[in-house]
Amino acid sequence: MNPVQQPASSTDAAKGSAKERASLSITDNRTGKSYEVPIKDGTIHATDLRQIKTGADDFGLMTYDPAFNNTAACISRITYIDGDKGILRYRGYPIETLAEKSTYLETAYLILYGELPTKTQLSDWTYHISHHTFIHESIKKFLDGFHYDAHPMGMLISTIAALSTFYSDAKDIFNEESRRKQTYRLIGKMPTLAAFAYRHSLGMPYAYPDNDLSYPGNFLNMLFKTTEMKYRPNPTLEHALDILFILHADHEQNCSASAMRNVGSSHVDPFSATAAATAALYGPLHGGANEEVLRMLMEIGSISKVPAYIKRVKAGEVRLMGFGHRVYKNYDPRARIVKNVAYGVFELMGKNPMLEIALECERIALEDEYFVSRKLYPNVDFYTGLIYQSMGFPMTMFPVLFAIPRTSGWIAQWQEMLLDPEQKIARPRQIYLGSDERKYVPVEDRG
Repeated sequence: MNPVQQPASSTDAAKGSAKERASLSITDNRTGKSYEVPIKDGTIHATDLRQIKTGADDFGLMTYDPAFNNTAACISRITYIDGDKGILRYRGYPIETLAEKSTYLETAYLILYGELPTKTQLSDWTYHISHHTFIHESIKKFLDGFHYDAHPMGMLISTIAALSTFYSDAKDIFNEESRRKQTYRLIGKMPTLAAFAYRHSLGMPYAYPDNDLSYPGNFLNMLFKTTEMKYRPNPTLEHALDILFILHADHEQNCSASAMRNVGSSHVDPFSATAAATAALYGPLHGGANEEVLRMLMEIGSISKVPAYIKRVKAGEVRLMGFGHRVYKNYDPRARIVKNVAYGVFELMGKNPMLEIALECERIALEDEYFVSRKLYPNVDFYTGLIYQSMGFPMTMFPVLFAIPRTSGWIAQWQEMLLDPEQKIARPRQIYLGSDERKYVPVEDRG
């Protein structure tokens, strides 16, 4: 039952039972005053605490929540996660079902528009994405300006931001048709920018998009085409990439989605906001996590050294990368799917030599009380790095591969924020503990 919406107010004796009122009774022991704050959707409105003051010059009570561990900054209808039960759903559809039956472009449509497309809608959607894959030739010149060993992610961030200078209509963010066009452009061009950054790092000529291929197939074409007239992607790799793209399409209010929303709340164009989200993804605690898993496996070196490494983890000397998650306190549902994808890729490309080390780490962690009691289960990053490496990607490309599918989720989050009448420009409060007013001392008089 939805609670009656009313402003929080100071109250005398409580009337009725707590269940009937759906509210929170608060007594401020500093003043002895009592307040009643409405509860809606399992939350209280933070501004309802402002009335709790010790005096007229008191700003009012605030909450302190570093890293937003227990703060809901928005209402969303895109992605649902139950970390304790290991559930992930896009618009109500279980991730397992979508990974088995859907494609990335169909899933992207679902995330953006709330419903699975009809056959005609999917055909139109695919057509528009495919015909926005080409980038302006001047962007190639921009890419050529980077040093040969520039990190592909740094190149991607810069080129996405540069796109905003090519499409002035992108600033018309409250025009629905304009938003739709920028959506086509961003989802269509992201694989092209990523592939061109990769080719630049190898000193290879750019391979142009082939709109006859699928979304992941075209990406593989731009990455790996050499002298053949027509590139034919391997179906196993094409399908594996499609599934990985589905798994990474959105993940609720994570660091990069929050960056997209926060930057977008200033009403900047979506290319600039996406560049900010991509920059957030660049960090090793977010999009670079699977690279850290590979580095850990390389450091361990062999199965025989796994127990010693686990001992160091327990001693607090090192971290077991790829285990545990900010949200999931159960087995990450994406990790189960990725593990199955991994075996298909390994069967084609040959078993990754670090797989046995990874499996031994997983076996010990799932049986050891130290990890079980702390709910440290494998997350999606644990196996994706092994897959990408087996497919021939250097580690510097891992966060780039993450950014491509996450673009659809970012745009969905951005658009939802933009059309939410409750949202304003993001502007968190702070607790100031610095100096009080100080007298300026001329430099010649300072000790």
